Amino acid sequence: MVEVINKYETIFIVNPTFDEEKRNGIIEKFKALISENGEITNVDEWGKRRLAYEINDLNEGYYVFIEFTAKPSFPQELERIYKITDGIIRDIVVRQEA
Repeated sequence: MVEVINKYETIFIVNPTFDEEKRNGIIEKFKALISENGEITNVDEWGKRRLAYEINDLNEGYYVFIEFTAKPSFPQELERIYKITDGIIRDIVVRQEA
């Protein structure tokens, strides 16, 4: 049976009030998690940007964009971990078209 591997991209927004060390720790945590379950093809830290609307009394967030390949079951687990991680304001995982 052929193993299915899909291309995905994810963006997550880290709380901008965190110091650089704590923010980098969160980013590295997710880069390691994705690497363990797939292969990262691109990481782009967009930095602090204004949010489209206020979230939890915050007007800014630290954006991180990652492209990766993984099995179809992994994105659901990734989203679950985003939801239980302190400091993640918003997240999205999208499957890229082949």
